[in-house]
Amino acid sequence: MATTLFPVLFPVAPALAEGVAADLEGVVVTATRTARTQDQTLATVTVIDRVEIERLQPPSLPDLLRGRAGISLANNGGPGKSTSLFLRGTESDHVLVLVDGVRIGSATSGGAALQDIPVEQIERIEIVRGPFSSLYGSEALGGVVQIFTRRPRGPFEPNAMAASGSEGTWRASAGVAGRGADGWYSVQAAHESTEGINAYRGTRNFDPDRDGYRNSSLSVQGGHRFGERWDGDVRVFRSEGRNEYDGGPASEADTVQQVVGGQLRYVAGPGFRLTASAGTSADLSDNYFDGAFYSRFDTRRQLAGLQADIGIGDGLLTLGFDWQRDEVEGTTDYALDSRINRGAFAQWQQAFGAQSLQASVRRDDNEQFGGRTTGSLLWGWDFTDALRLTASVGTAFKAPTFNELYFPGYGNPALGPETSRSGEIGLRGEHGWGRWSIDAYQTRIDDMIAYDADLGPFGGPNNIDRARIRGVEAVIGTTVAGWELAATATLLDPENDADASGYPGNVLPRRAKRSGRVDLDRRFGALSLGASISGAGERHDNLANTRRMGGYGLADLRVGYVLSPDWQLRLSVDNVFDKQYETATFYNQPGRQWLLSLRWRPDA
Repeated sequence: MATTLFPVLFPVAPALAEGVAADLEGVVVTATRTARTQDQTLATVTVIDRVEIERLQPPSLPDLLRGRAGISLANNGGPGKSTSLFLRGTESDHVLVLVDGVRIGSATSGGAALQDIPVEQIERIEIVRGPFSSLYGSEALGGVVQIFTRRPRGPFEPNAMAASGSEGTWRASAGVAGRGADGWYSVQAAHESTEGINAYRGTRNFDPDRDGYRNSSLSVQGGHRFGERWDGDVRVFRSEGRNEYDGGPASEADTVQQVVGGQLRYVAGPGFRLTASAGTSADLSDNYFDGAFYSRFDTRRQLAGLQADIGIGDGLLTLGFDWQRDEVEGTTDYALDSRINRGAFAQWQQAFGAQSLQASVRRDDNEQFGGRTTGSLLWGWDFTDALRLTASVGTAFKAPTFNELYFPGYGNPALGPETSRSGEIGLRGEHGWGRWSIDAYQTRIDDMIAYDADLGPFGGPNNIDRARIRGVEAVIGTTVAGWELAATATLLDPENDADASGYPGNVLPRRAKRSGRVDLDRRFGALSLGASISGAGERHDNLANTRRMGGYGLADLRVGYVLSPDWQLRLSVDNVFDKQYETATFYNQPGRQWLLSLRWRPDA
């Protein structure tokens, strides 16, 4: 039985290039590493596009993600400060982050600097929840977040923006992009600066001053079709930041996030596509204390891959190989400062009438910890034209970081990967009045890395912890009395499950058991109005659950006015009720903030 809600288009999909697919409305590539419409995708996916970004007017990428299904955030003191993302209750380094298909993040600390990616550079975001090591290898234990930078839809698209706001905030951006019959290009520059807030109120290096932040970024990219069968693209993104902070051994940092990547594709008819890719990413940080140089941490990744998509009947076979080299440089001497990982994977996608299947398996070989095999199986049943039932199981792993392995006086070179096994069941619907979904899942994590006081003279990291995470996520999108409504709710039970850590039954740190978000927007001719309400329940900031952080609710308002077809004026006010709250103990969060912006984009 073929359904209207979830059409089957497997033979056509291999002919779509990923760079093009990412621009098409309703098409996602992260959940399968192939082009699929969002309705076809069996995984639990959230897509945030450029239209939504401009409508919500978020001050930062973390603010854009706040309250989304399955997401918890911890921020160390406001704009530009270190921000950790927890997806479905897993650790902050259990989430793989990609920019235009290239892995980013620090090989020493394990996290990705989301706070250093300006929203003015983002075209769309795909958030895939659940274990995806069987397609991506290490880090994709809790899920995958892929960020696509700005790119064109029409022949010529210039844009510019200037904004001013509270706490001495200034922002500006400008760009130009275009698409023709055989190619496309995009150039986008952005700058922001703020005096910030007093980020820290603890006792370690306490300094009751404003902790400012500034960031300048540039993205340059383009693609070309060389003939009927060949096309390729190249992308460069660089962000340079200056960050002031308290509470650590240093007080300022100069940071760089850089991504360079390219793809070359060969398409032999509708049933075969071969993609070769290569790229590099860098996470660089020079740290200072009161103006004097303190330390430097530079981590770089080199990546290459080859992927073949082969249409066979109503199915799609994907075969691929990934190569990755991590390097660490700086003022800290590590016993080993580089490692290579090789991974081979295979995936099969098949439609059987009203049912669909996605199965994948991957083998990773890391020169530090050896081999690891992961797999996943996803199934969907369109039992009516409007309803789909899904179920999935999967395994995943996370390789230890260089700090956990080799940091002088602390690291443990005997560490092995953290591993997980997950199961999920979900129900989705699409009706004339809107869309909705509800998903329930459980993840068990073994060999979690935790501090072991019995390891060596000073203790250190060891594979002694376990966790059992259960959760339910609900999402709905509809229109009520002319208002566009989008709402999410998450119920989470992230439980420490290990006697060795000394805290069995405790809640894992910095995860709220309840969180959610509601967005309301409506247009009245040239005037647009909107509001967002987000909140999270109480959390704890340590394994012992002795440092409690209270729950909070935030209200944001926004208004826009179209001055002419090319010009728009917008005002946003975040944290309207000046709520005092924290997502990491001793670190303040901004109170009431406002931003007034003027945007120019010629009407197509």
